[in-house]
Amino acid sequence: MSDSTASPRMAVRAAFASFVGTTIEWYDFYVYATAASLVLGKLFFPTDADPFVGMMASFAVLAVGFFARPLGGIVFGHFGDRVGRKSALVTTLLIMGSVTFLVGLMPTYDTIGPFAPIALVVLRFIQGLAVGGEWGGAALIAVEHAPEHRKTFFGSFPQVGNSAGALLATGAFSIVSAFGDEALLSWAWRIPFLASAVLVLVGLVIRLRVEESPVFAEALREQDTSNEAPVKEVLRTSWRSVLMGIGALPVAVGGYYIVTTFLLAYATTPEIGVSETVMLNALSAAAFLEIVATLITSWFGDRVGARRIVIGGLIAVAVLAAPQFLVVPSGNVALIVALLLVMRLGMSGTYGPLPKIMAEMFEPRVRYTGISLSYQIAGAIFGGLAPIACTALLAAFGTPIPVVVLLVAMCLVAIACTAKAKQVDDEPAAIAQRA
Repeated sequence: MSDSTASPRMAVRAAFASFVGTTIEWYDFYVYATAASLVLGKLFFPTDADPFVGMMASFAVLAVGFFARPLGGIVFGHFGDRVGRKSALVTTLLIMGSVTFLVGLMPTYDTIGPFAPIALVVLRFIQGLAVGGEWGGAALIAVEHAPEHRKTFFGSFPQVGNSAGALLATGAFSIVSAFGDEALLSWAWRIPFLASAVLVLVGLVIRLRVEESPVFAEALREQDTSNEAPVKEVLRTSWRSVLMGIGALPVAVGGYYIVTTFLLAYATTPEIGVSETVMLNALSAAAFLEIVATLITSWFGDRVGARRIVIGGLIAVAVLAAPQFLVVPSGNVALIVALLLVMRLGMSGTYGPLPKIMAEMFEPRVRYTGISLSYQIAGAIFGGLAPIACTALLAAFGTPIPVVVLLVAMCLVAIACTAKAKQVDDEPAAIAQRA
């Protein structure tokens, strides 16, 4: 990676801006994911359908956002590699916030019939485009401003924003669910969506104060204006890195939804009967714990190697997969919450150091496009399909065991690809220099 870095003050400001902006964007994304588990299947699809059908339909719309993300990565990756990381990030924030606010105003199936799910799909697609361009820019604005020996730590701030967004989303629904099921289905579900407008204004002010990435500025000076489009160059010269990046990400981008969104839907089914409030409060506590754990694991990543931290986290997730799901039917709230918290500790290690690892896999002139493609294609495959696949497996077998097998398999693939990914942070000389 280039040694071009900003001043320590600007590095901190860039990391904070990436955290705040990513928190808001992922709040918007997780608000839908949480609502999909709780209410959207009942509100935007025919009410006489089987409950599993409604749940799968709402997860299918959730998947639309994931499938749009690779296109968003290409569009905003081109923008970020040619115009600037900062401009792309401001644009994605505005789009994401506007769409989330509109979802909060949407009429339901009872009001406009089949136009309700159609409109939801369109808005979800636009939301996916914005998120597709968000992560790559937020990761780079933090990593490329950071001191060389702190890139894993500073680069974890977008990942912390992911957890903070989940905390805000589940916390918001935990609050509105206190009004009762009737109020939640009638009007209270709209409040978390409408609140996005205020959050976006805050994020916009913070992001506008950040300077452009010094690495991008240097790459722009050296850039030949006749160069081909970044996506073409990435696919021509770095396709192996794209594939390796996709393979390293199934747990970080897909397993996360298995242990949050799907787990919430599974635990609150009538057959299991865990209270929605209990699960939402537990998920909120886990998201808070994850914020702290992500910073700690990434701090260690600068000392022992980011790749080692990620692989350790993946092993922990694989070991905890079966206990996490098998304890839910017991109804033992303390045990359910405890395992959920421990699982999220393991999850924090799987993605906290990822921005540093992913950034090193591509040249600066195409880095935004390269890491966005890897991350968002993985998101479309693993994140978009994981909740649907898990719901189908549960409906077919009547037990979460196949879901556990799927999650463990995702961990094994991620371990193999992370171990082979192009990285320099785990070289003995680099570690000795940092020590």
